[in-house]
Amino acid sequence: MERVFSKLRNLDAYPKINEDFYNRTLSGGIVTLVASVIMLVLFVNELGLYIHSYTETQLVVDTSRGGKLHIHFDITIPAVPCSLLSLDARDISGEEHFDIRHDIFKKRIDSHGSVIEVKQDGIGAPKIERPLQRHGGRLEHNETYCGSCFGAETADDECCNSCEEVREAYQKRGWGMTNPDLIDQCKREGFVQKIKDEEGEGCNIHGSLEVNKVAGNFHFAAGKSFHQSSFQLFEFIALQSDTYNISHRVNKLAFGDSIPGVVNPLDGVQWTQEAQNGMYQYFLKVVPTIYKGVRGRTIDSNQFSVTEHFKGSDMGLFQSITGVYFFYDLSPIKVTFTEEHVSFFHFLTNVCAIIGGVFTVAGIVDAFIYHSQKAIKKKVELGKFG
Repeated sequence: MERVFSKLRNLDAYPKINEDFYNRTLSGGIVTLVASVIMLVLFVNELGLYIHSYTETQLVVDTSRGGKLHIHFDITIPAVPCSLLSLDARDISGEEHFDIRHDIFKKRIDSHGSVIEVKQDGIGAPKIERPLQRHGGRLEHNETYCGSCFGAETADDECCNSCEEVREAYQKRGWGMTNPDLIDQCKREGFVQKIKDEEGEGCNIHGSLEVNKVAGNFHFAAGKSFHQSSFQLFEFIALQSDTYNISHRVNKLAFGDSIPGVVNPLDGVQWTQEAQNGMYQYFLKVVPTIYKGVRGRTIDSNQFSVTEHFKGSDMGLFQSITGVYFFYDLSPIKVTFTEEHVSFFHFLTNVCAIIGGVFTVAGIVDAFIYHSQKAIKKKVELGKFG
């Protein structure tokens, strides 16, 4: 057994020196203190990296097909009333939606930005007593109401019971409703008076929009749109002014759910109009993005980059329609963010490397200083005896 212990002692890589042979120096103490501080700083830094996660970014070709884009927006236009503001969307596949109302909310705001009224945009309006029937007479007691579409009916039994339904019937025909005072439903519902009441107000419009995952655009325009012979036109009633101020603020614009650490470039952007009328255009490049959290959470969303341009309203017969336009296209590259943690063994390895590395370098520096001091001292002594 003693032979075994003797062989183990011969393997000792750390031979011990008697403390009587130690020679402690001032320079050694300073080097030790500096090395300890460096080791502590590096350890704290490494501990921070271990505690917090980091993100790996990967770029791949987007091979997905079809699907939908979910657009979340919050736009404030302080000089266009809510009653005159419409949201429309179209894409390169030919799908078009005019005056979108589903999941859209409007806030009437005054000139100071204070909210006057909040309402969800929707179809229909309150009915006033004894409206005009389709056959020309007034609504009688216990009689079912069926309002006239004023020549825009597509079937004999079609009814238009609100100003909005008359407008939609005109839209299907490709007609513009230029004088709502002549429409019984609009007159009863106070459509003209409502526009007059909102004069000088602004509008905050927010909500969400689902579109095909292809290039397209959506826009907020001053006026109610309709479609005719492949052209998108807008009807403007006589009450509206000839000019519109489309100064606006983009409070929020996102293509999908929010991604941790990613700020959308248009959030909080504000533009003030200087010229009369025109289109303010944003051109967006949408980049599909997948975020994989460290706890297994996955977010399938999008980022985007943007450029912008103002186009004056001077294009002749089919002049530029005043409004705020967002033209988007999809990038063929998909970005994947993967959130990861440093493993404990990787952390332990780095800590050992820090301690060993600093200790070794400090030993080399201390030895160099010690031998330099010793050599200088020896030269001084030789000079005295020489």
